[in-house]
Amino acid sequence: MATKFGFSKTSRNKSIKQHFKVCFCFNRMFKLKVAEPPEEINNIFYRYAQNGTMTMDELYYFLVHFQGEKGGDATQKHAQDVFHSLRHLNIFQRRGLHFDAFFRYLFGDLNGPIGDQVHQDMNAPLAHYFLYTGHNSYLTGNQLSSESSTAPIIKALKKGVRVIELDLWPNSREDDVEVRHGGTLTSSVKLRDCLNAIRDNAFDASKYPVIITFEDHITPPLQRKVAKMVDDIFRGMLFRPNYAHQMKKFPSPEALKGKILISTKPPESLESQSQKVQEEEVDELLEDKDDGSRVNEEDELDDENEEDESLGYRNLISIHAGKPKGNVEHWLTEHDQVRRLSLSEQVLEDIVKTQGSEIVRFTQRNLLRIYPKGSRVTSSNYDPMNGWMHGAQMVAFNMQGHGHYLQYMEGMFKANGGCGYVKKPDILLNNNKMYDPRVYRPKKTLQVHVYMGEGWQSEFGQTHFDFYSPPDFRVQVGIHGVPVDTDTKVTRTKEDEWVPVWNEELNFPLTYPELALLHIKVIERDFSGQHDFAGQTCLPVSELREGIRCVRLCNRKGEPYKHVRLLIQFRFSNH
Repeated sequence: MATKFGFSKTSRNKSIKQHFKVCFCFNRMFKLKVAEPPEEINNIFYRYAQNGTMTMDELYYFLVHFQGEKGGDATQKHAQDVFHSLRHLNIFQRRGLHFDAFFRYLFGDLNGPIGDQVHQDMNAPLAHYFLYTGHNSYLTGNQLSSESSTAPIIKALKKGVRVIELDLWPNSREDDVEVRHGGTLTSSVKLRDCLNAIRDNAFDASKYPVIITFEDHITPPLQRKVAKMVDDIFRGMLFRPNYAHQMKKFPSPEALKGKILISTKPPESLESQSQKVQEEEVDELLEDKDDGSRVNEEDELDDENEEDESLGYRNLISIHAGKPKGNVEHWLTEHDQVRRLSLSEQVLEDIVKTQGSEIVRFTQRNLLRIYPKGSRVTSSNYDPMNGWMHGAQMVAFNMQGHGHYLQYMEGMFKANGGCGYVKKPDILLNNNKMYDPRVYRPKKTLQVHVYMGEGWQSEFGQTHFDFYSPPDFRVQVGIHGVPVDTDTKVTRTKEDEWVPVWNEELNFPLTYPELALLHIKVIERDFSGQHDFAGQTCLPVSELREGIRCVRLCNRKGEPYKHVRLLIQFRFSNH
């Protein structure tokens, strides 16, 4: 009888046949192989088990000495959880795990390739972390004509996104604020609805702070309305620093747990606004001596009220932001006040050619946000690595699409328990020594041993991949990191197999493993050249757990399949 992650011993001796119609006149018959683990898996089991049964103590020993787990109470509990998860199966016996139960454990969810808990130091300033960042978070589709809604905001927050972008515009009557992509045919959604959606879903996936970036296109009276709205909706959740304009370093994610922060360009002060007043207008007001004192008194009163109301909006802003005008070098120079700078992907690509070290140094204290260039009207994305490898914390992505760049983004933020904050590696935080991402000097080699795959027959129909035969699967394994680390290797194709066994090792020398992502993709080869997609996943190399691991695959949208998974061994060797 077929099991979920393999086959029992009794089924291995049975012949399974599958028929495919060809040209409506005859059948092709294939004798299907069942899930036989490679011989190495058998040998590993019997190395740690005595008399064909693995006890709790022997499983613990295997977890520590082969899987590389630390040992202690946590590993002891893990061993107990494995036993408990298998007790209801007829392949489990009281004395311990038979081989089939051990194989089931290897192919199960308790044996994933990365951890699911926050484990990094969360007490450093915000500038020391990569943040899971959205772009035009309210759009459901393309950048020109799609609907605006709270739905993509909620979806992003539930995925762990920590930075939400809202574009603020006056409504047609100019008496309220709406969110839309200005200058396009996109629909609008009320700002109040967006803020309520953020409040209600901000901390479902992660307790660490949510930052709302406002692209502000509204008048001072509407800014005052926004200030009251934000206050009323978020209340105690809102982080309000006493002197944001004098902040010398950002607070830590740990200190900001459960808080919502507003980031935007502060409104102009009354002093800067008054400079725009024509001198002749002022002189004209002063000419009438009879009521001049009254006019001046009223002006002073209005100024005080306006200043108070302007302060209400300005005091919402905990992260001051801006876009550089003119010389970018001026923005990168050291200032007392920390701030956020926004650059398009194209501007970043241009300036890192000559000022890469200055960008890295800027991001050691300040926040850098990168956003897609305007020509990405289909909501496509760009390579996030160029931003990350230069220290940019907020690499803003269109979350409503899909594609390999979005898979890299999702892979990066699987790290650190999926909390939406990933500590930047030390090479980006060392102010005394700037690293060079162009220098090839491998530190480690990642060994990826692809054993086998399982689950496609449970997930798809018989003719999903090929009308005339079982599928022909191969695995494409790639490293996406700094340019010197980027590489892709492919296993051989296993023809006519629903349960393919490749048993191949692929090696990747890495100069900066702390910035590298492992992208795994399964392809069903088609001789016409139009290969079928059969699953993918992306994992942070720095978080990979050594040993034989079960790697669940996802569809093109990044949603996990129920059954499709690979059995892969990971090992690191130092140079």
